[in-house]
Amino acid sequence: MKLVYCCTALLLFILTHRVCLGGNILVLPIEGSHWINMDILLQALHSRGHNLTILRSDKSWYVKENSSYYQSKTFSVEKSSVNESFMTKLLFEMVDYERGALPIMNFLHLTVGMFGTFLEIQNSFGEFTTAILDDENLKNSHFDVLLSDPCWGGGAILAKHLNLPLVYNVRWLIAGEAHLSIAPSPLSYIPITGSGHTDKMTFIQRVYNMILHLITEIQKNLVIKVVYQKLCEKYLGPDCDYNQLMIDADIYLMRSDFVFEYPRPTMPNVVYMGGFQCKPAKALPQHLEDFVQGSGDHGFIIMSLGTFVSEFPSDLTEMIAAAFAKLPLKVIWKYKGERPTTLGNNTLLVDWMPQNDLLGHPKVKLFVAHGGTNGLQEAIYHGVPVVGLPLFFDQYDNLLRLKDRGAAKILSLATVDKDDNFLKAVEEVLTESSYRENMQRLSRLHRDQPIAPLDNALFWIEFVMRHKGAAHLKAESYRMPWYSYHSVDVVLFLTGAVLLLLVTAVVFIRCLCSTLCKRKVKRD
Repeated sequence: MKLVYCCTALLLFILTHRVCLGGNILVLPIEGSHWINMDILLQALHSRGHNLTILRSDKSWYVKENSSYYQSKTFSVEKSSVNESFMTKLLFEMVDYERGALPIMNFLHLTVGMFGTFLEIQNSFGEFTTAILDDENLKNSHFDVLLSDPCWGGGAILAKHLNLPLVYNVRWLIAGEAHLSIAPSPLSYIPITGSGHTDKMTFIQRVYNMILHLITEIQKNLVIKVVYQKLCEKYLGPDCDYNQLMIDADIYLMRSDFVFEYPRPTMPNVVYMGGFQCKPAKALPQHLEDFVQGSGDHGFIIMSLGTFVSEFPSDLTEMIAAAFAKLPLKVIWKYKGERPTTLGNNTLLVDWMPQNDLLGHPKVKLFVAHGGTNGLQEAIYHGVPVVGLPLFFDQYDNLLRLKDRGAAKILSLATVDKDDNFLKAVEEVLTESSYRENMQRLSRLHRDQPIAPLDNALFWIEFVMRHKGAAHLKAESYRMPWYSYHSVDVVLFLTGAVLLLLVTAVVFIRCLCSTLCKRKVKRD
């Protein structure tokens, strides 16, 4: 009996200690695939005893109001730019443009022509941020930390408004890759997203890289001026500089690692958690297991174009379906559009699929993907080679990192339907063993870590909660104006000093020469 009492007391002690360690976490997420990976962090935090409060819009597409592991606070907004119909329309426009435009026109369309759309999205989130900041009940609540995705820029303002430590679940900081705003980033070997370059660039590519960086910076600063600086001045005072506020997070949980990303300088408060969403495969639902087992020794292919893409132009889907029908393998294709007439008996269309579990199945041979970070990290984790069909945003650049390492083949929308290019690419990756070998090598590198990426991320979130921030990890560069950071003022001062010395020396020599000449004249 004493043993039972002792065990019960020990269990109560453990549970009480766990509850005591739990904190209150405020979360400002964004939609689509960004919410999917944020949700994984939230479930893990909940399992460790933390209380989660999610801020969401009443027009939210992915973030549900009711959940077993978080409570939500919903804010009413007039409209939301980011929804399924908007993304489908955007996709079709970009596909049509890329298939019909010259490369230079496509570049201008993506960098300049799309700015209005990008600004519309940010304005929509600015309205949502205003609704949050106007809520007095939220200001009177007690939270230990704010967890935010800074692809939309309201998190930094909210953290300052509530006086909370700030942790970013990040890869993009509004318009650009987050490293560019906080870490030394030599453009000679760090390719700007959208450039389509590796870290080994020719002179012309470096020129292009610089131009694209300047365009990106102009876009980011325009968005900040139009949307977020106004919010700063309204809620934090006229002296608040959003550019400085934006980068002043305590911890950057970076959704990449140096198996996937090119090596580059970094900072003390950047924590790499690339592949944190990856995990060993679970058993498939019975209908999918029966389907893939029917592939025999050939194995199967999976195809998914990501969270945002529910359908595709009909001529492309007909071409893809016809190509799959010629293969001896089974195919599982995530697709919600109209059923292609050329679909073969070997292809199964599904609205949803357990992508991680399929990629971890022993019979999987190939992943046909759009190039989203989540999917590619899962492919790396499970060692599955990729045929890439990038659609927009960072997808081409993501796939390029795998292609550069010999683990992927990339097709463009402009040429995918010509000369059986799609079928040839699939067959090449299936038959050439180097693709699988290279991807499995990346998988071994990714898995060989002292601590799992998810556990590392959780540690640093809780670290910030325990210590009320991580100010000791923030470099002074975060608070320096650009001219001080790049020592422009020092260079100008030293240049002026040298010029002053030279002018003084010249004047002195001229005076000396003049005096000597006068003495000579007097003697004569």
